Amino acid sequence: MTRERLLGREAVLLGVLVVVMLGMSLLSDQFLTLGNLLRTSRFFVEIGLIALGMTLVIITAGIDLSVGSALALVSVTIGFSYAAGAPLALAILLGLLVGLAGGCFNGVMVTRLDLHPLVVTLGTFALFRGLAFGVSDADAVSTYPEWFAYFGQFYLGPVPGQLFVFIAAITAVWLLLARTRFGRYVYAIGANEEAARFSGVPVRRVKVTIYTITGALVALAAVIYTSRVSSARADFGQGLELDVIAAVVLGGASIRGGVGTIPGTVLGVLTIAVLRNGLQLAGVATTWQLFLLGVLLIAAVFVNEFFRRRDA
Repeated sequence: MTRERLLGREAVLLGVLVVVMLGMSLLSDQFLTLGNLLRTSRFFVEIGLIALGMTLVIITAGIDLSVGSALALVSVTIGFSYAAGAPLALAILLGLLVGLAGGCFNGVMVTRLDLHPLVVTLGTFALFRGLAFGVSDADAVSTYPEWFAYFGQFYLGPVPGQLFVFIAAITAVWLLLARTRFGRYVYAIGANEEAARFSGVPVRRVKVTIYTITGALVALAAVIYTSRVSSARADFGQGLELDVIAAVVLGGASIRGGVGTIPGTVLGVLTIAVLRNGLQLAGVATTWQLFLLGVLLIAAVFVNEFFRRRDA
């Protein structure tokens, strides 16, 4: 796909974001204020971090349905390791390692056993959630040192500190995908995996790395989320997969593989966040929010298919 077509698609996404913002401002006069928009940014960082990894996965024609369960497992690992007497810094490190290992496990299962990512991650969706409930016994840990709560709640001036973490992650993943040989491998695998393999692309290694990166980003998101809400629970992250996949697909990534960009995903994340926030301020019930999000996801798939056929 040419640079001009990519920029054209992202321009369309930017237009959609503007239209959604204007629509939400009509529903609530509190929406289009600097304070509300900055507060909103606190609540989409976790989804945004995971969506960056999901972009890599979807570009290779894969999927990861386990991200919400993995977030809960990392959170529980941190909370209950700390409750068991481990220093909090060590508990955080253990949580990060669990997230990394979970992503790597998905990648190994997909590549070494040649299983479809949907089947593998549907299984780990249940496995990780079950482990989280088993470790926590459906209990919660809500007492942490003050510095840990600060990590997920601090502001630099009027700007939430987590937003800077998200910007740093965007930059790193964008450089990896758009400016390295590894990024070219990712697109090649998504376009035609067999052709990429015969061209010398280390397909298995690239896929395992992609799922491991996603696991690492899930773990980072879990640390931020646990800190922000000052709690660790096994039911965290329920339904998170829908928001993440919707943001990536809305951002232009094709479920067929080979297409997707980090700027597009960021615009998708912002659109989902704006829609959620505006509907909440307008008092729209959560069930209707999910309905509208589902409609948006289906529409995004149709639009992406239209672009794919036009660009073919």
